[in-house]
Amino acid sequence: MKTLSESTFEKDQLLLIDKPWGWTSFKVVKIIRKKIRNFLGKNLKIGHAGTLDPLSTGLLIILIGREYTKKMDFIQNYKKTYTGIIKLGCITQSFDSETEEYNFSSTSHITPELVQEISKKFKGEIDQYPPSFSALRMEGKRFYEYARKGKKINPMKPRKVKIYKFYILKIGIPYIQFFVECGKGTYIRSIAQDFGTAIKSGAYLLSLRRESIGPFSIKNSYSMDF
Repeated sequence: MKTLSESTFEKDQLLLIDKPWGWTSFKVVKIIRKKIRNFLGKNLKIGHAGTLDPLSTGLLIILIGREYTKKMDFIQNYKKTYTGIIKLGCITQSFDSETEEYNFSSTSHITPELVQEISKKFKGEIDQYPPSFSALRMEGKRFYEYARKGKKINPMKPRKVKIYKFYILKIGIPYIQFFVECGKGTYIRSIAQDFGTAIKSGAYLLSLRRESIGPFSIKNSYSMDF
């Protein structure tokens, strides 16, 4: 992995960033905007092509300059790949490790064979409910802004998303390591939640790393270690 420095920045470019754990996508954009202003002496239009949750790591595409930010919608339509870990036997309100575990249940009935069988349900076009802790907007605010304040929102309608590949990498109950290739708008946290429902034990997304977006790979990314 390459180390990002101010000499890396240009007026118009696409940067591949390995987003650190605990950082918001907006924080990455904010820091790079400041570095560009200090190095080039001007403010440039800057954005990212596809949000990553704070507790997720991996590839974040930063677009710098007017010409590159015009490509944002095009890039967001690329297929994305992730690796992650699902924890069975309980759920969380956020569908990931941001909130506390509750509603504990037995995993004694779960075998590797059952895990593999359930995984087949998560391929092709599926209906998915976005998590309440999401960046979707309602009345000008993000859903997670309501959720983190404990405010209830109206139930969301399911959305159709496309899962091109979903397979299990490793099983060590209550943990399942997986790989997924999916289309735009897919919530991996919702896949974890729905996997738990399908296997009758509850589950949430313990960790997640985005490996690629279309032709762009995490292997060619820069770290944020200035």
